[in-house]
Amino acid sequence: MDRYQDDERRAVDARTATAAATMAAARLTPTQMKVMQGVSFGRLNKQIAFDLGIAEKTVKAHMTALMRKLNVSNRTQVAVVAQLLDHGRRLAS
Repeated sequence: MDRYQDDERRAVDARTATAAATMAAARLTPTQMKVMQGVSFGRLNKQIAFDLGIAEKTVKAHMTALMRKLNVSNRTQVAVVAQLLDHGRRLAS
C-alpha cells in the first residue's frame, strides 16, 4: 500500500470513528456530557464533582453509565471519544 492509500485509509477510519462517537453521544444526558468533558480535560472525579456541584459518588455513577453507553472500558477511552466529538464539531463548523 502506498503512502496516499495509507493516508486515505486513516482519514476514512477517523471519519468512521467520529461518526460512531457522535451517535453514541446523542444518547448521553447533559450531565454525562459535562462529566465526559471533565475527563477529557484530565480532571479527577473529585474535581469534576466540585465543578458540577455534585457528589463524587454521583460522578462515578455517571462514569459507569458513560462507559456503558460509549461501549468503552476505561476513562482514557472516554477521553478519546470526547476528543473525537470535539474534532467532529470543529470540522462541522
